[in-house]
Amino acid sequence: MTNIILSPVIAIDGPSASGKGSVAERVAKQFGFHYLDSGAIYRLLAYAAYQQQVSWSDANALADIAAHMVIKFEHGEAYLNGEQVSAHIRTEQMGKGASEVAVHPAVRTALLQTQRNFRQAPGLVGDGRDIGSVIFPDAGLKIFLTAAVETRAKRRYEQLLQRGETASYAHILDDLQQRDLRDSQRAAAPLKQLPDAILLDTTDKNIEQAVNIIIEAFKKASQTA
Repeated sequence: MTNIILSPVIAIDGPSASGKGSVAERVAKQFGFHYLDSGAIYRLLAYAAYQQQVSWSDANALADIAAHMVIKFEHGEAYLNGEQVSAHIRTEQMGKGASEVAVHPAVRTALLQTQRNFRQAPGLVGDGRDIGSVIFPDAGLKIFLTAAVETRAKRRYEQLLQRGETASYAHILDDLQQRDLRDSQRAAAPLKQLPDAILLDTTDKNIEQAVNIIIEAFKKASQTA
């Protein structure tokens, strides 16, 4: 029997606005790996449901939509059924929608293989809530990337202002606290730090520092594998 050698995976999980996406993208670029933004997939589902006037609480209808979505990420842009929708899914409304549709076990099951298909040579960096626990439990390196909720709210607030959008720090802080609660207490794949994951708190670290820590951790893990 021929042994199938799977491409390496770096799994970066953590709460909303912890900087997972920015860090994961840079790590992927450093190694020439593919990148999976699982949060964007749930945002795409929330947007698709919104377009079809399907409630984010309708698990069966959402699972059906999820099973038929054609998703592509290319040059930093997200495509849904052939349409470039990056700006549409990056709103606070779709961020909230992503957290709401993600609580349904049927939805997570429908999107499981979609996410696993991103695992291709030479490797993959994935970020989300359950990359290391459910999507790729055999990941060679697992990172739990977090920061104080107040720090995350401040970063999101400044990010929105830089985009020219109006924002309320108090509203963002409250929203993140609600998302943290929803993500950590959901029945399906709750957000939690795994025993084999490295805790990376970025409250007092910038993106480059976080990226460098993960790069060194992966090199070390690869040497001992």
